[in-house]
Amino acid sequence: MTAVTHDHVVPPGTVTGKAGTVKKTKAGSAERENAGSVRERDPRPLGGYAALVGTYTTLAGGLMWSLRKKPVLEQQFSAFELLVFGLATQHVSRLIAKDSVTAVMRAPFTQFKEAAGEGEVNEVPVGTGLGKAAGELITCPFCIAQWVATVLVAGRILAPRFTSVAVSTFAIARLSDYLQLSYGFLRSEQ
Repeated sequence: MTAVTHDHVVPPGTVTGKAGTVKKTKAGSAERENAGSVRERDPRPLGGYAALVGTYTTLAGGLMWSLRKKPVLEQQFSAFELLVFGLATQHVSRLIAKDSVTAVMRAPFTQFKEAAGEGEVNEVPVGTGLGKAAGELITCPFCIAQWVATVLVAGRILAPRFTSVAVSTFAIARLSDYLQLSYGFLRSEQ
């Protein structure tokens, strides 16, 4: 079978190498000219991602291991608790990732791009490796939500009273945000 790459045809038994060069292979076996070339051209901080995934997995696994004999683990969330914890997770995630005031915590890993309205900002990750991966994590409310949810659920087990107060406060603040945005939208429609 003949492969087509960009504007030229590559005959069977050949592979493309670095910078589009074509190299003949032995008996049709795939031989890579430079095994690291794909990683070198990949702009993503894959090593940093691996470090963050390893950190999360280690912390969450350690937490689960330490809590394995707690009877509270057998209690399931009610639908209402899921809603409240979901609202709290969203609120804290957006505070970490987007809030203007918390930009000071993101500053070592990000650069200001623009105001995003309603007290939020858009920032871009800076640096390389783990620093850039951390910047991507803390500027993405969807990404940081997993970490936030883990902390809130652990708090429900380890410090239920404190966590209940904190989660309720965050959920109420998020509901208030939605009411403020709805009110602003209704006023703009008049």
